[in-house]
This record gives sequence, C-alpha cells and structure tokens, in this order.
Amino acid sequence: MYYPMLVMASPFTRKTLAFLRALKRHNDRGWFHRRKDQYEAHVRGPMVQLLAQLAADLPAFAPELIADPRVSLYRIYRDTRFSEDKRPLKTHIAAHFPARGFARNEGAGLYLEVAPGWVWIGGGLYMPSSADLRAIREHIASHHRTLHRIVTSRPFRRAVGTLEGERLSRVPLGFPKDHPAAEYLRFKQFLAGCEFEAEFAASGRFYGTVLTIFRAVAPLVRFLNAPLLEAGPPTRVPQRVGVQYRRSVTPALPIEDGARLPDLRQGARRRPAPASPW
Repeated sequence: MYYPMLVMASPFTRKTLAFLRALKRHNDRGWFHRRKDQYEAHVRGPMVQLLAQLAADLPAFAPELIADPRVSLYRIYRDTRFSEDKRPLKTHIAAHFPARGFARNEGAGLYLEVAPGWVWIGGGLYMPSSADLRAIREHIASHHRTLHRIVTSRPFRRAVGTLEGERLSRVPLGFPKDHPAAEYLRFKQFLAGCEFEAEFAASGRFYGTVLTIFRAVAPLVRFLNAPLLEAGPPTRVPQRVGVQYRRSVTPALPIEDGARLPDLRQGARRRPAPASPW
C-alpha cells in the first residue's frame, strides 16, 4: 500500500468555510464580484493547490485518473436555464477526478466537495444511462467475485463502509433471480463515500483522509469504467484529457449544483474526524 513520505496540511482554512457560509446568505452576483479576490484566495486557490498535490499522489494508486483544474474543478456559477431555482452561484467548492479516455464529466470517478455544512469525499457512478447500466450489469454478472472483493475489502470497509446507491427491489430482467451476483445486479447507482462536518476541511487530518478514501474507492471506479471503455463506437474527446477517442457515457457525479447532493449523500456516514491514518 502506498503512503506518501509527507502528508500536506489542508489548503482549506476557517476563512474558506466563512466565505462559503457568507455566500450562502448573500447569493447574488454583485456581492460575489465585490469579493472575488476573497473567493480566489480562500476557496478556489486552495482547491487548485489540492488538485496539484493530488496530481502528484494519484499516479501511485490510480494513474488513469485526472487531477487538473481545467478538467476537475467545477465552476462556481450555476446553470439556471432550466431550473426554477435562479440563485446564480453554488455555495460549495467541488472537484471530480475522471478517468482518461472519457469525454469531459463522464464515466465513473472520484469526487470531493467542501460545503458550508459538510465535506463529502468519495466517488462512483451517480446516474448511468440505460445502455451504460446494462453494460455494467453484464460486467458484474461475469466478474461479481472481483466486485465483491473490492467492496468487502478491509480498506474499503474502513474508509467508506459499504457500497451504496438506489437499487431495484428485484433482480433486473435478463438475469436469473438466483444469480450469485443478484445483490449487486439490483444497483442503479454505485456510490461510495463518507461525509464529515464542514470544519474537517481545515483539519490537519484532511488530506491524509482524502488519500485514504480515494485509494479505497479507486478500485471500484476502475471496475465500473472497464465495460464502458470497451463498449460502443469511439468519439473524439479533448486532447488534454489524454486519450484521443472514446464513446460518450453519462456523468459520474453531479455536475452543476449541489441540488442532487442530499441524494448522493444518503449512503454516506456522517462521523467525527477520524484519527490520523498515518
């Protein structure tokens, strides 16, 4: 198992949380633009710093995942075109870590969010299309022992508990009811993560915990992406992602706003800051 020689201090501080909480109370562009320098210094800047460190550490256990602000960092501005909620700004800072070979914001990946009331660290696949879900289920049916080993491994159980997500009440059509993978075939989402109090973002144990959870969840992400990378006709994706061709699949985790996060976090465990994993 990989352990970095030194674990960096969290780039987030109490000023990060203070800004996000103030933004939640004053969610308008004018207020935000007058304090854009504070946002850059205390919110976006620390996340970029975190991404830079993860770009150095992820290759040791998940070399296929990307940690690059141009790809990973979510915008602060909400897309309100088709929403009744016209608040212009998100009140959290978030980043995702997709696999090379996918179009932007697609495929299973890791995810990190710092919000006024919580920190969420984990990953998975949030809302696969019917075609992608079918491909994943076929993969599970053929490789269910591998999936079981991943989600029952000691690192996975200690870091995030259990595999979570919405699931069917019965085995989906096309698979026998007594299939040995029946438990996993019923999943419609594949989520693994853990929720902490917001103040944990500024804790000295924050970055070590991020690495521990990401290391535990990365095998699940790799398992979910395997059938998607193999399926379908190729399409061109941006060169900076690192692979020239890849078909289009559905988003791994919420892309725009935190509106979906309460659902995402149903399976996570809120708990006090853990003892240092180092």
